[in-house]
Amino acid sequence: MDIPVLADVISARQRVAPYIHRTPVLTSTLVDKIAGCKLFLKCENFQKSGAFKYRGATNAILTLGEEARQRGVITHSSGNHAGALSRAAVSRGVRAMIVMPHNAPAIKRRAVEDYGAEITFCEPTLASREETAAELVATTGGTLVHAYDNFFVIAGQGTAAIELMEDVDNLDILVAPVGGGGLLSGTITAVRGLKPGITVIGAEPAGADDARRSFLLDDLIPSVNPDTIADGLRTSLSERTFSIIKGGADDIVTVSEEMIKDSMLLVWERMKIVIEASSATAIAAVREHPSLFSGKRTGVIITGGNVDLKSLPF
Repeated sequence: MDIPVLADVISARQRVAPYIHRTPVLTSTLVDKIAGCKLFLKCENFQKSGAFKYRGATNAILTLGEEARQRGVITHSSGNHAGALSRAAVSRGVRAMIVMPHNAPAIKRRAVEDYGAEITFCEPTLASREETAAELVATTGGTLVHAYDNFFVIAGQGTAAIELMEDVDNLDILVAPVGGGGLLSGTITAVRGLKPGITVIGAEPAGADDARRSFLLDDLIPSVNPDTIADGLRTSLSERTFSIIKGGADDIVTVSEEMIKDSMLLVWERMKIVIEASSATAIAAVREHPSLFSGKRTGVIITGGNVDLKSLPF
């Protein structure tokens, strides 16, 4: 099991730079007052495909050999990774085959189709997703690019933290949402390599708290029947991401659904930017655990802004 180090994140940063947006860091005096600390929001909702996932997907595509490029790439995802890999692959002339559950949100399906990828539908279970993807790998010879359990994906996700640390001096804390753990793993790798004094905290919904329980018990616990509006955070950690997180995170905190919704609304109203519920989980962590963040210069990775505008939670 290969684990990326700082040099891999730096290489990824150089590799993907021509193909991604260097997203802005935004601030708000009013939101700072409500949060009780100085917040610096790394806005990956402005990234290509609408989420940080484009970083890791692009790095994975750019590291493929010529033979693998000819065979194409495969993943199973009903969320942002599906769109990110579709765009990253097709824009570089690589065939993209996406396994999606038949009940995936229509907005996600349309995005994948619009990017030019091929969709294979499956039952809405992890077992069905994995089996269908494995069948495609066997029949096409395509390369499986997992949403987070992938060396190059993790390294690519860490590039957001590098940019944030370059743009903002003297951060005390960096907080990122955690679902499968690819972003938090990449963030840890970047921070521990460049500025190890920064505290790294993962944020997770209380209704999908497998990462926190795994972290506290030092034992990988799968996510079972997660119940949260933050659909991007319902997945389980992998052995790879868990090993990075347990060795490098300072803490993982959980937040309520009500605080996620309220924090999402706060950013929409006060900062006039569209963020999804998974992104709002990191803001919610700052507000729900004020003793950890009070007075601190806090970087927050806003993971994405892909929201179905016809079914908002507020």
